[in-house]
Amino acid sequence: MARQESGGPRARLVTAGSDDAGQRIDNFLLRQLKGVPKTRIYRALRKGEVRVNGSRAKPAYHLVEGDRVRIPPIRHSEAGRPVVPDNLLDHVPVLFEDDHLLVVNKPAGIAVHGGSGLAFGLVEALRQLRPELGFLELVHRLDRETSGCLMLALSRPALVALQRQLVERDGIRKHYLALLRGKLEGAPLNVTAPLAQTRTAEAYRRVVVDAAGQEAHSRFGVRTALRDTTLAEVELLTGRMHQARVHAAHINHPIAGDRTYGDPAFNESLRKLGLGRLFLHAERLRIRHPVTDQQQDLYAPLPEPLERIVDLL
Repeated sequence: MARQESGGPRARLVTAGSDDAGQRIDNFLLRQLKGVPKTRIYRALRKGEVRVNGSRAKPAYHLVEGDRVRIPPIRHSEAGRPVVPDNLLDHVPVLFEDDHLLVVNKPAGIAVHGGSGLAFGLVEALRQLRPELGFLELVHRLDRETSGCLMLALSRPALVALQRQLVERDGIRKHYLALLRGKLEGAPLNVTAPLAQTRTAEAYRRVVVDAAGQEAHSRFGVRTALRDTTLAEVELLTGRMHQARVHAAHINHPIAGDRTYGDPAFNESLRKLGLGRLFLHAERLRIRHPVTDQQQDLYAPLPEPLERIVDLL
């Protein structure tokens, strides 16, 4: 993990860690200077503004652990750095943290990344408000309106190991809670409809069931049968975009509050009860620790506004 040192009032001096060894200096700078255009970074390299152990560095230079990298001053406006409220992380409980892994309970309404009109997401906020973390990358994603367990890697070996677990479906189990329209019969119910991404006429991304799409597997079970609804446990065995939402709609049990794939009349009936968001929550996450290989079971309780809806039903 790179370590920042004192580098004078204008430049930063960063020591390359073991995670950075073998990485090209241009890629290292792209990670250190999030949001800075590539052209600006290559100009800094070309003009000798970037120094490694006191010497100019070419873009193809591969870092060695212990290299001391001088990073030139880049104005925040040049980097497009967003303004993140100082108290934002007060609303993001940490469920687990060590030198390799960070798991947080992401609130609904916060995107994991900025873009599409959003100045910042949770990742940008963490990088700005907790700069001591150094390396910080998403392992998986949650939709903006989905709350619950979210994994971030704090070292490159952890990122590679956890992504391997996801791809090989070995060690990681992801369980969600969702409020579905109607009574779910025949549970546990396996849904294996393949999914494909499309674009609407307004250029919005949507996901549809398509025989030519990617493999997708969800398992729906009943946590509690409620009045004309089901509080369902949903295990995602694959990680496709909007998978739980599209599979729920596919089996004619759309998720409450889903404005894209849901039932407007069902959503309106629950809005009158006070539901102001998508009722989908990443409740439990089981993984093998990427370094120790020990099993980790993480739990994020159902948010109080969703608990209140369940009580009313």
